[in-house]
Formats: sequence, C-alpha cells, structure tokens
Amino acid sequence: MKQGNIGVTTENIFPVIKKFLYSDHEIFLREMVSNAIDATQKLKTLATQGDFKGELGDLTIHISLDKDKGTLTISDRGIGMTADEVEKYINQIAFSGVNDFLDKYKDKANAIIGHFGLGFYSAFMVSKKVEIITKSYQDGAQAVKWSCDGSPSFTLEDAEKEDRGSDIILYIDDDCKDFLEKARIESLLRKYCKFLAVPVAFGKKTEWKDGKEVDTAEDNIINDVEPLWIKAPSSLKDEDYIKFYHTLFPMNDDPLFWIHLNVDYPFNLTGILYFPRIKSNIELQRDKIQLYCNQVFVTDQVDGIVPEFLTLLHGVIDSPDIPLNVSRSYLQSDANVKKISTYITKKVADRLQNIFKEDRKNYEEKWDDLKIFINYGMLSREDFYDRAKDFALLKDIDGKFFTFEEYKTLIKDSQTDKNGDLVYLYANNKEEQYSYIEAAKSKGYSVLLMDGELDTPVVSMLEQKFEKSRFTRVDSDIVDRLIIKEEMKKTELSKEQSANLAEVFQSQMPKIEKAQFMVEVQSLGENGQPILLTQSEYMRRMKDISRFQQGMAFYQEMPDSYAAVLNADHPLIKKVLEDTENATADTLKPIESELKGQEARLAALHQSQKNKKPEELTQEEKDDLKNTEQAITDQKKKKNELLAGYAKGNKVIHQLIDLALLQNGMLKGAALNKFLKRSVEMIR
Repeated sequence: MKQGNIGVTTENIFPVIKKFLYSDHEIFLREMVSNAIDATQKLKTLATQGDFKGELGDLTIHISLDKDKGTLTISDRGIGMTADEVEKYINQIAFSGVNDFLDKYKDKANAIIGHFGLGFYSAFMVSKKVEIITKSYQDGAQAVKWSCDGSPSFTLEDAEKEDRGSDIILYIDDDCKDFLEKARIESLLRKYCKFLAVPVAFGKKTEWKDGKEVDTAEDNIINDVEPLWIKAPSSLKDEDYIKFYHTLFPMNDDPLFWIHLNVDYPFNLTGILYFPRIKSNIELQRDKIQLYCNQVFVTDQVDGIVPEFLTLLHGVIDSPDIPLNVSRSYLQSDANVKKISTYITKKVADRLQNIFKEDRKNYEEKWDDLKIFINYGMLSREDFYDRAKDFALLKDIDGKFFTFEEYKTLIKDSQTDKNGDLVYLYANNKEEQYSYIEAAKSKGYSVLLMDGELDTPVVSMLEQKFEKSRFTRVDSDIVDRLIIKEEMKKTELSKEQSANLAEVFQSQMPKIEKAQFMVEVQSLGENGQPILLTQSEYMRRMKDISRFQQGMAFYQEMPDSYAAVLNADHPLIKKVLEDTENATADTLKPIESELKGQEARLAALHQSQKNKKPEELTQEEKDDLKNTEQAITDQKKKKNELLAGYAKGNKVIHQLIDLALLQNGMLKGAALNKFLKRSVEMIR
C-alpha cells in the first residue's frame, strides 16, 4: 500500500474548489457522471481504432445509493486506470501550488471537462471521504483502490475487481445528507444527464404489484442517448419535433415551428430552437433554452450565446466550442460566442423568411403569436431588422396583413398630408376606440391594429426607419386633424363666443387623478360628434415607452393630458351656447363692458410706456399698470364664476361631458351612476 500527499494539498485545494470554482454543490454529480461517460467513450474509440480487441459488452453507467453506509456510487465499464494513471490524474493534478494550478485551468474548461482531475475533486464538496476502485482495460492490469478523507494524504493499494472500469464511492458528508435521497439524485440526473451519450441507470424500473410499488429486473435508464438534435433533419418528421418539445417542456402548448441547427465550421454547434406560443409577459418566458456541452447539461442562462431577443425561444443548444469557465457555470468572453450569436440570428431570420415565402397564409395565422419575437428582434438588433423588414407584417383592424412595402403602397394616395408626410393611423383597442376608428374609416383611411406588448416602441422605431412617415393613434386628435391636407375650416363663432363656450364646459370638467383637461372649440361639421376627448400622441407614447426604458420614469408621474374638443357646428353645442347667452346676457353685460374698458386701458398704458425702461417708470405708472392688470383678472374671475354657476345646473353640458368620458372608458363609480340617473330623467 502506498501513502502520500497529492500534488496540491487538500487543505488548500478543497476550499478553492468549494468557494472559487463551484458555486453550486449539486454539480458534483454532473462531473462524476461526465467522467464516467468520458472513460466509456474513450474505450469505444479504442475499440473502433482496433486498440481494444475485447468485448465491449454492456456499457451502461450505474448510479447507486446505500443509505445505511451513507454512500453514493458511480460505476462505469470504461477504460479504467492503472496505478500510474491514478498518480497522474488524481494525485498530481497540479505541480506548482494552488496559484499556478488556477492560472492553468480556470479558463480552460475543455481541458478539464471529461477528465479525472479537477472535475473529480468536486466530489469533496459533498463527501467526507472518496474511494476509487479501478481496473484498466489493458491485459493483465492490476486493480487498485485510492482513498482520501479530505486531508492532505491519500492511500493507494492493490484491490480485487473482476471487470474493467471504475467505481467512484462517495461517503456523503453529514451536512449533505439530502444527496442520499433517491428523489434528489434522480432529479439531478434528469437535469444534468438527461441526454448523455451513454446509458445511465439509476436503480430499477418499478411496477405496481400486490398493492405496492416494487422493483423489476429492468434498469431504470434516465437518459436518451440519441436526442433529437444530433439526428439528421432529413430523417425527422414534424411529430418527432413536437414530441421532443413536450419532453423538454411537458406542460406547454405545441410550438409554432422550430429551427434545427447543425454547423461544423467555423465552430461546432447543434440544437433545436422552438418558437413557443406566447403573446406577452416576456420575462416569464425566458431561460427556456438549455445549453449542453457534448450532451452534458451546463446551464439555461444562455445570455451571450443567443441574442437577447431569442432568449424568448425554447429548446437546446449543444456545442463543445462554447468557452466556459472551469466550473461550467458561465461563459467566458470569446470570439466564437459572437460568431455563434450571429449565426443563430441569421438562421432564425432565414427560417422565418422561408416560411413566409412558402406558406404565407399559415405564417399570417401565426403572426399574433410570432410578432413579439420579430418586434423584439427588430428593436434590439439592426442586423435582424435588415432581414426582418421583408417578412414583418402590419395588421389592420379588419384582420388583413401587409408587408411594410405593401401597406405603404396601399395608403400613400389617401394618407399623405399637405407636407408630403405619409401618416399611418393605428388603434390599440378595437372596442375602446371604435368610434374613432369608424370616423377614420368614413374618411377612407386605413387603420392598423397595434395592440401588442412591444408595439409602442416599434411604432417609434418605424418612424425612424420609414422616410417622411409618422404614426398617429386614431384617438390622438379629431379626425380632420389626423391627416391635415388643407387649412382647417374656421368656426363662425366670435372669439368671445368661443371663449365663453369653452369656459362653461371647462368649469364642469371632472377632477380625475392624474388627468387634466383643456377645452377648445373647432368647426367639425353638423354630423360630427358634439364633443370628443383626444390625447396627445407624443405624451401618451412617451409614457408608454417609459415602461420599457430606464431614465424615463418621470413620464409615469406626469398627468394624462386630454383635449376636450367642442364641435361648434353641432346642434347641441349651438343650443348650449344659445342658452348660455340667454341666461347670462344681463349679468354678463356689465362685466364684459368693464372688462373691455380695462383691457383698452391696459393696451393704452403699454403703448405709452413701450419706449421707457422699467427703471424709468414712475411709481404712479407702475401702480396704474398693476391695478389695471388686477382689475382685468378680477373681471375675468367674475365672468368665469358666472358662467360656471350657470353651467353647473345645465344637464346637457354634464351629459355631453359624461358621454365623452364614457366613450373613453373614464366614467366610473359614482360619476357613472349619476350619469345613468340623469339619462333616465332626461328621457322622461
């Protein structure tokens, strides 16, 4: 029996392994099984090359638990090791101390993965003692047993072992007893080893017999040694891809479609990416792409490998060329990563383009589910926009689909304003904006439906991409001002009438939290609505975009600003004006007379003082100016109070305001109840 110290003392290396290299204890099982796979694959390679002439036999790797002994054992029938190889791979994992060891291996995952050495030492994260009983495949080899209890020393002695291969026996530490639970180990095997290239057995399959579940003689194989992504696409049917998708994501609906990746230059990469059926809630759909390295699960954090917008996809990617850190926990910066990301983007764009060309009808049917991927891609990557602009679609409120160019051709004659700008009208809620949509359609305009989660930032992006174009929501203004082709018709009301009419409505506008209203008077024709609420396109869009963009949160705190547009041509508005004038004529007359007199005096004062500097004015002149301005303010206040007093009792004014609020979904609670009661009273 040989005793000694390993190349890097365990009192130094084990804390490094636990604290620096591995952040998650559970990956020890991945490393142990990966080593067993590697030993088995090497034997198969030797047999193929004629360097091993024995019988391969059953190469299944067996995982077994013994709760009484407190052990977890990983057994393989691979190449095994001689005593010299144990010295090389186990005892001398480094030769120059911990620092040199870390410098040598921390950026070279591929030099370690699948080899005894560092991966093997991850066993000490959960074990108080580890034994290796191994026998080389070479003729006449002597089996040996290596043992270490976590101290700087080890023992190496001859052992009895009939078959080639290695048994790694982990004596699980007292604070890691959960790794002696069958369910825990099985879940880890299915997580990390589900698609390993060699069969992995954990216990036996069970069956229900005599009222209880009993073991059968058949091994419980936990992995699929030939997952779909390593097979030739030409050999697979749609049903195969869908079945595999449900293996990965059992509770999901069928995917929209998929992309089979297979490249061997300038890097090796295989995989299958699925487009799931999602419409919103982006964040909850992430982390559904699993990264494998030679069929060993590494992570589902694929940022960097997969472009951000494609992290919404589901599926698997497998590449031995993806540079991982030593614990396979995260990516290292590498030129290959950028190449892989660019390649995946191109493959996705090519696939979408082909589907669009080959079966546009089917593509359109899937658009509502699909557009979140395409919109996200166009927003986040310029190279994807350049490809996607030919197969991205716009949908109108009637459910018809158009490419960007097709829609431009459709609307250029009817929706070009007097400045030569092409105006894209859109709605984001067909029901709530129904009357605005109908008003636009009555003008012969086409209206797009932009109701997706990312449509607001997409609208802003397209305005930058499309030449001399702008997007305007149908409720952002009265229909005659959505696309101005000629000067607006002026109202026949006098300036004073318009001001009085605006004031009686302004005084009765409701006090709604985070909303403000400004009343204006326009000539909209006798058939137009008597009053319309519109919301500024710019401010509304800024508030929407602020939900996605950092540094714009202040927009969320700003009130929603609405314009209440009174139609001076509508009979009801005319009647309100007439009634107001009749009811207030006598009381308003002296106020307006005084107001006009004071305004005339103010104008005269400004005229007389226009050539004087402020410091040249006498105190008397300053007081005269101040008193006149105050008199005007007082008279305006009297006038507005008089108009407001009349408006307060005018049911038609309140009814018209409430109808406008109701149309925009802003009439609720007590205000809605009051409106309903008033409506009944007015019908009687």
